[in-house]
Amino acid sequence: MVKISNLTKVFDDHKALDNLNINISKGSIYGLVGINGSGKTTAIKHLTGVFKSNSGEITIDDENVYDNEKVKAKMAYVPDDLYFFPQYNLKMLRKFYKNMYKTWDDSRYEELIKLMDLSEKRRIGRFSKGMQKQAALTIALSIKPELLILDEPIDGLDPIVRKRIFTYIIEDVADREMTVLISSHNLKEMDGICDTVGIIKGGKMLIEKDLDELKKDMQEKAITGDLSPSLDEIFIYVYENEVAQ
Repeated sequence: MVKISNLTKVFDDHKALDNLNINISKGSIYGLVGINGSGKTTAIKHLTGVFKSNSGEITIDDENVYDNEKVKAKMAYVPDDLYFFPQYNLKMLRKFYKNMYKTWDDSRYEELIKLMDLSEKRRIGRFSKGMQKQAALTIALSIKPELLILDEPIDGLDPIVRKRIFTYIIEDVADREMTVLISSHNLKEMDGICDTVGIIKGGKMLIEKDLDELKKDMQEKAITGDLSPSLDEIFIYVYENEVAQ
């Protein structure tokens, strides 16, 4: 269970997060939705222990995250703003993470580099942005973490690779009860994979709910007539009307 309680973060005179609450059940896929600047990445960087909050609490399985290496060892994080040591290649990263994580899966790693046609010997700094995202996803999925955190994960992926990546994720959720947090602008993709969504605006949570229940609620509000609304349509309605839970 991932729990963010009353999280507040201020940068200079800007309140990036304002008493934000997020609840993610074990073995679920949670979609964090919001426009640019809404606080999604800031929230994720607190969850991964990169940022320290001004106030509030962040726990995974009832243990505080910040400065807790034991908790951080349970997660894999693929950020939107990727960084790799320029001299590193995938072969070096494979050795590094294999030594660090007992859960490392060599067979999955081999499948993924073959799927994405990635070179083990070429320096990752010379990869395109899309190839770097593929390399980061390869490492994260090969670790087989308890918690997988993805910030804009499908940028630069072609539809076939994208579908296969999500297949791996869904299988890990079903087989190992891996927990997943995805933040993405691609609401169509998230609509087909997420169990729960949280819609964030101005650093505050507008609504957090099981996606099927949310669709039912929005259908009763007749935001799309008699049709079941898409996540795109729900997001626009909630944002424009500032619907709160």
